Amino acid sequence: MITVLYKKLQTIGYTITALIAFAANSVLCRIALKDNAIDASSFTAIRLLSGVLMFLILFSLKAKSVTSTSEKKGSSWITGLMLFIYAVTFSFAYISLDTGTGALVLFGAVQLTMIIGSIAMGKKLHISEWLGIGISFSGLAYLVYPTLTTPSLSGFVLMGLSGIAWGIYTLVGRGSADPMTDTAFNFKFTILLVLCLSLITFPMINISFDGVVLAAISGAFASALGYTIWYMALGGLSETEAAVVQLSVPVIAAIGGVLFVSESISTRLIIACILVLGGILTVLIGRWKFANK
Repeated sequence: MITVLYKKLQTIGYTITALIAFAANSVLCRIALKDNAIDASSFTAIRLLSGVLMFLILFSLKAKSVTSTSEKKGSSWITGLMLFIYAVTFSFAYISLDTGTGALVLFGAVQLTMIIGSIAMGKKLHISEWLGIGISFSGLAYLVYPTLTTPSLSGFVLMGLSGIAWGIYTLVGRGSADPMTDTAFNFKFTILLVLCLSLITFPMINISFDGVVLAAISGAFASALGYTIWYMALGGLSETEAAVVQLSVPVIAAIGGVLFVSESISTRLIIACILVLGGILTVLIGRWKFANK
């Protein structure tokens, strides 16, 4: 009983930490690109390479090589490719999308991908899980509604691809036996793709010191460490739970704005928090009481 409780608390801790890292990633990317501190290609390249560097440092301290030991060894190249697609499309999408519209498209695509993936694996969702997902998504929509605009076709497609790639990355990651090593392998796999991207977009390079710092922080900490912790959390989450908790990321980012950027606490934020968290709780309770029977 104590062991089970400990594992549940551990999963909660990992999940919250990973979601905070996701929110930080969104904020760092938005600041860097919206202020033209760096171009999308360079941000993506520095972000991914900084992640590789972080793992080189961590594994040098552990004296352990960066090779995948996951039970799903054959899928490592898939997760590496999905990581790259997610990162590059995410960056380029935010050039033409505002924050609210981008969040809806991204997390809508993530939800659909993970739900379809779960159903394809033969796992049916209980009505309480559908209800919880609906409540949480309505909370996200309510939060970002004031900033919604008609998205450009290119931005919509890119952010949709980003959400699909992240959904696949998460689904495959649930089978990771060694989260740190597997995440390191995923980042290592992107090196060649990053070099190709840099060569193709070299004429459009626009780099500033602030942009490089933002991209490096995003890659080394919010991405490399954040994604490792996310893989650790996934071991204790179902596909539906992993999908719905990610809807809290924009809310966490908004709360971060209140705490660290002195933004005001609005009634809209409070209502959105209640809806998103209420939806997540509905999914968790539904799975505990009904889906697991």
